[in-house]
Amino acid sequence: MKTVPLGTTETTAPAVIAGMMRIADTPPEQVRALYSAAREAGVDFFDHADLYGFKHPGGYHHCERVFAEALDLSSAEREQITLQTKTGIVDGETWHYDSSYQHITASVEESLRALRTDYLDVLLLHRPDALVEPEEVARAFDELEAAGKVRSFGVSNHTPRQIDLLRTAVRQPLVANQIQLSVAHSTIVAQGLASNMAVQDDAVVRDGGGLVDYCRVHGITLQAYSTIQFGDGSGVFLGSPDHPELNAELDRLAARYGVTPLAIATAWITRHPSNMQVVLGTTTPQRLTDAAAGSDLRLTRAEWYGLIQAAGHHVP
Repeated sequence: MKTVPLGTTETTAPAVIAGMMRIADTPPEQVRALYSAAREAGVDFFDHADLYGFKHPGGYHHCERVFAEALDLSSAEREQITLQTKTGIVDGETWHYDSSYQHITASVEESLRALRTDYLDVLLLHRPDALVEPEEVARAFDELEAAGKVRSFGVSNHTPRQIDLLRTAVRQPLVANQIQLSVAHSTIVAQGLASNMAVQDDAVVRDGGGLVDYCRVHGITLQAYSTIQFGDGSGVFLGSPDHPELNAELDRLAARYGVTPLAIATAWITRHPSNMQVVLGTTTPQRLTDAAAGSDLRLTRAEWYGLIQAAGHHVP
């Protein structure tokens, strides 16, 4: 299993993360099988969010509780894994975001109880909050770190300027930015390739531009989610008739390397020199095994560029 630096810390992390978003109705024995498959493949990093499972009768933090109750980890085994969770999305009177001091600290306390642990390895702000007050975020992060309740901090779905705004007050290094990225949803990569090409859609600057390069410059690990899905969230692109050229190329490379197309889709992300992590939200153990195998592949430049072109992006 390929490992990558986690931000600017001295910690290394697996290139594949097991996402726990889909385990709300998963029986305990299946959660244990998924966990075992992950550990056997070298995946010891598990991603949660307070939001995951919120539509279940268990409400917010439900998937965190399902995970902890199914595994009942000893303190020694808890130390062997990385637990990451996210906070900031609220389904209240209206759907909104909340990165206030009160919300962050209260959510962390509940995550600790749900996960049956004394500390979180990583806490991410789940979505940018237009009403964010960086000083409140900083106060929450400082108190949580000082109490030993959170060891590292990061963000999700944040633009370069939004990260800069937080950094005006937050003193801890932001170790990760979790973003949507797949070979079929690769605009943040493609727009750099199409720069200065006026007639290309990929050349349109979005989100302030240069997110990948920004994170490389500042030592922020990009964590890619929805790595085998369409950009519009309509489903998995593997085997889909809507992407014949992409699937033909994935199949061709899978046959060449003796792996699955999912492994190749993973390898396309982990081949990038920014040392990205792939967050695979699955309840199928074999998919974690396949993704782990893909992380060890180093696609050639021609293969990597061939895939992004097969996905419909223009390489000038």
